[in-house]
Amino acid sequence: MHWHVSGRIEWPTLTLIICVYLAFAVATTWLADQSLTASILMTSVLIAFFSSLQHEVIHGHPTKDQRLNDLLVFPALNLAIPYARFRDTHIAHHKDSRLTDPFDDPESNYLDASVWRKLPRLIRFVLAANNTLLGRLIIGPAVAQVMFIASDVRAFREGDLKVVTGWLWHIPAAILVILWLKVAGAMPLWAYGLAVYAGLSFLKIRTFAEHQAHVLSRGRSVIIEDRGFLAFLFLNNNLHAVHHMHPKLPWYALPSRYFERRAHYLRHNGGYRFGSYADVFRRYFLSSKDPVPHPLWSRDEPPA
Repeated sequence: MHWHVSGRIEWPTLTLIICVYLAFAVATTWLADQSLTASILMTSVLIAFFSSLQHEVIHGHPTKDQRLNDLLVFPALNLAIPYARFRDTHIAHHKDSRLTDPFDDPESNYLDASVWRKLPRLIRFVLAANNTLLGRLIIGPAVAQVMFIASDVRAFREGDLKVVTGWLWHIPAAILVILWLKVAGAMPLWAYGLAVYAGLSFLKIRTFAEHQAHVLSRGRSVIIEDRGFLAFLFLNNNLHAVHHMHPKLPWYALPSRYFERRAHYLRHNGGYRFGSYADVFRRYFLSSKDPVPHPLWSRDEPPA
């Protein structure tokens, strides 16, 4: 499929941003009046989709003006994660030599073995459960939020003022959403809270298998050859190894780039591949994909 992209604006991405806002307005007003259950479900999907669009914006889409791009996704639809903090931590995550590093990769789900051994038994049980897909869906958003805030608190104590700026900008972004719900919306805040949690849970499907421990950095990012609803919801970020190799490539160009050189990309990432998200569910719904302590990494001797 060929998309029309002008020299200044990537219309597929901009169109999706507009459509998400329109659908969000419908879901939180008219649909909430018709069926609160349907409204919560639709809103949760839109919140997950909005996060995928924020990810596109972080990588320089849909215009050449990054300040305009940031404004396009300014409202904090998920309420939980400040966009500026998502942006800063995700950019740090793209240092591929540090992928999965439990200290320097902000998106790593691994812990250093020495840290793991010192944790209380209950916390270790929770984190182990979180390493199954079922656990990631149920408790994953809560676990991730606690760890995210704890990480930002540590960064603030170490003098990182960008943390404060990110959270301060989050206040008006969240107020916009809350005012919409109060003034125009028909969805109560408790129901919106459920939609936020469910939306973050949907995102855990994407992040669950994105990376693995591997001695080579190029072998740490996955390819999931899904072309269904979830691939669209995640804007083709299931082709994650391709995204890490070409982070500026827009979402709609990833499938053709991958399937034209499929063998090349699979050689490059060492064959870390699933045929679909259904394969991921079959293999890991009740089983751990990884141990919580990083099996290869130590603070003193990281992989090459």
